[in-house]
Amino acid sequence: MTHAAQADTHTVPADGTQESNRVPISKGMIGVGFLLVVLSYMVNAMDRQVFPPLLPDIRQDYGFSLEQGGLLATNFTLGMALAGLPAGYLLDRFRRKTVLLVSIVVYSLGTMATPLAVGFADMTVYRVISGFGEGMQSAAIFAALGAFFTHRRGLAFGVIGVGYSTGVFIAPLIGVRLMNLHGTWHAPFYLFGTAGLLIAAASLFLVKAGLTEHAVEKAVSTRTYEYMPASAYNRNTIALAVHSVVSGVAIYGFLGLYPTYLITSLHYTAGQAALAMSLLGFGGMTAALGGWLGDRVNQRTLLIGSLLAVSAIAGCIYETHAGVAVQCAFAFFMGAFGLGFIYPNTNSAMQRAVRPEQIGRASGLFVTSYYGTAAFSGLLFATLVESFGWSRAGLLQVTFLPLVGVVALVFVRPSLFNNADR
Repeated sequence: MTHAAQADTHTVPADGTQESNRVPISKGMIGVGFLLVVLSYMVNAMDRQVFPPLLPDIRQDYGFSLEQGGLLATNFTLGMALAGLPAGYLLDRFRRKTVLLVSIVVYSLGTMATPLAVGFADMTVYRVISGFGEGMQSAAIFAALGAFFTHRRGLAFGVIGVGYSTGVFIAPLIGVRLMNLHGTWHAPFYLFGTAGLLIAAASLFLVKAGLTEHAVEKAVSTRTYEYMPASAYNRNTIALAVHSVVSGVAIYGFLGLYPTYLITSLHYTAGQAALAMSLLGFGGMTAALGGWLGDRVNQRTLLIGSLLAVSAIAGCIYETHAGVAVQCAFAFFMGAFGLGFIYPNTNSAMQRAVRPEQIGRASGLFVTSYYGTAAFSGLLFATLVESFGWSRAGLLQVTFLPLVGVVALVFVRPSLFNNADR
């Protein structure tokens, strides 16, 4: 399928953003604003992914079980899921920039509060609060930039994904280094939380409304969307949501306990596990390529191929017990397909499955479906490990589960997307 870029149009928040759309914004300010948004999403990823490589030390300090550690490693996604649909509703009605700035402050404060926890219960609360802010930010970013970069939505989401993957890449390295330098795992949480607050302050002045509040453009006179379902919750979005649920459980279960698997099962050092985790983030930097391809080929086919690749790579990770170099290569390819291809294309496909004025709700649905059950993916994985061991647990959750997503994607009809050739 060729990409009909001209067929995408922008969304209209109801708070007068059409007026803001008339305010000219220079290319320089577009670049500065876009860079700050990408940097904020990078810090979002750093806040999320600094926890897993530090989990063995956190468990030792608090005496958490593997199940408790697995739940803490991924339960921030519960906050993201809770934020998704409300954020989608708000984004269709209020200023996206306001939602974006508030969300950065919320997740930064939640991150900084994590080391203050006295036990499992309040650490869970802090992680969920952080995830709530991250979910709001995700919905705000993808709704705002999905509207502004309508002709290259997949590529724009891919570049944002590069920012996220950069955070995944550097967070384990910085986190473990700071822990070793200061003798405590607390330091990275304070550093990353402070970085988020500084970016929010800079964004207040440098991210202009002309970038975030883009309004609906007039489509060509012959262009209508009567061929699309009237509801934002239609066959395509439901099938994509099922795929999102499956992908979230498989990928986040893997991310949450991958360093623990390397350290406890393969006896890697904390530094070696951090290196493998960083290579996973490095692989995710292929998101720009994944998004670019999503603008040009059949996204359903691209997503099916990516899920099959994740399934095959997971089989290699949990069955071959490879050495450090080969394991890092597996991690790179897992990041490439799981973060670089599946994430941006699922997100953009969800927006293309609805009429242009509904992309805020589509963005919220993606966040909720992708991150909702992912909140318990670490607990599920840890429970499977306790019952069956690492190899069989990996096969069940990260190898076989993506195949369910493949079945769901069979029901997607790209001919009903809002960028389909008509």
